[in-house]
Amino acid sequence: MYRGKTVGVVVPAYNEEGFVGDVIDSLPEFVDKVYVVDDCSTDGTWKEVQRHAAKANARRSDPPIPDGGVGSNDDVEADGGVSLDSRVTTIRHDENSGVGAAIKTGYARAREAGLDVTAVINGDGQMDPDILDRIIDPVVNGEADYSKGNRLLSASHRDGMSSWRLFGNSILTFLTKIASGYWRMVDPQNGYTVISLRALERLDVDNLYDEYGFLNDVLVKLNTHGFRVADVPMEAHYGNEQSNIKYADFIPRLSLLLFRNFLWRLKMKYLVYDFHPLVLLYTFGALSSLSGVALAGVTLTGMDSVVTGSALSILLVLFGGTLCTLAMIFDKQHNENLERRTW
Repeated sequence: MYRGKTVGVVVPAYNEEGFVGDVIDSLPEFVDKVYVVDDCSTDGTWKEVQRHAAKANARRSDPPIPDGGVGSNDDVEADGGVSLDSRVTTIRHDENSGVGAAIKTGYARAREAGLDVTAVINGDGQMDPDILDRIIDPVVNGEADYSKGNRLLSASHRDGMSSWRLFGNSILTFLTKIASGYWRMVDPQNGYTVISLRALERLDVDNLYDEYGFLNDVLVKLNTHGFRVADVPMEAHYGNEQSNIKYADFIPRLSLLLFRNFLWRLKMKYLVYDFHPLVLLYTFGALSSLSGVALAGVTLTGMDSVVTGSALSILLVLFGGTLCTLAMIFDKQHNENLERRTW
C-alpha cells in the first residue's frame, strides 16, 4: 500500500528471458499485487516468471489484500499460475496477441481486485521500479487519473535514446497530440504508466487496441471521457534487450489507428457528448485543402489557365490550413484543464 492506496502492477512480457525475473524481484515493497502476463513467449520467459513469482510469494509475509469480485474457481490459474491470494499472479496467453492484449489482461484483473491505482512496468527491464512512486504520485494526489513517463523533457533524459528512436517518437508525439487532444503531452510511446481505478472502470478495456498502438489508443479514450493526464520526467534506459516492433508494419498501422481515433474523438466529444464548432472548422478545412490539391492536379494535366488554376489551388490549401489551425487552437484550449505537468 502506498499512502493509503492499494497498488497493482501489470508486467507484460514477451520473450524477455533474462530480464523479467529481475523486474519481478525489484518491485517496491509497497506494491500490493503484481500481474505478470506472458504473451505466449517462445523462449524461457514463462519458466523464469514462475520461478521468480514463487520466490516473491514465499518472501511475502504481509496479509493479502482482498480480491473483490473474483470467484473461488479463479483462485488458481488453469495454466499453472499462482493463487490470486498471492502477491504475484502469473498468467500465460495461449496465443501471442500483442503487448496491448497482455496489459488488458492485467488491467481486467486489477479492476476486479478493486486496486486504487494500477501501474504498468514492462518485462524488458527498461523501466526503473525505483521511480514508481514518482509515476504514482499524480494519481494518488488526485491531480490526474492517468500518469506516464516522459523521456523527452531534456537532453539528459534523452541520453539513452538512439537518434532513430528519438525521431520516430517525436513524429508520433505530434500525431498523438492531434489525435488525443492532449496537446502538452510528450512521449506517448512511453509505457511506464499508472491509471486510477475510476478511469479503469470507465474505459472499455476489452475494446482497446491489442498491439503497440495500445498506449496511443488509451490516451484518445481517456480524453474523450474527460480524464486528466500527467507527464512525469524520467531518463531513457536501454540495455541489451531486443525490440519486437516491426517498423514497416507498425508505422502504417499506428498512423491509421491515430486517424480513425481522431475522427472518433471529434464525433464523440464534440458532437455526441457535447457540441463545439471546431468540428466544422476541421471539416471545411479538410475539404478546402483537398479541393486545392485536386485543382492543382487538374491544372498540371492541361487546364488552359495554369496561372489562375495554380493561384486558386494555393488559396484553397492556405484557407483550409487556416481553418484546421483554428480548430487545433480551440481543441487545445478546450483540453487545457485535462493536462498536468510535474516539473
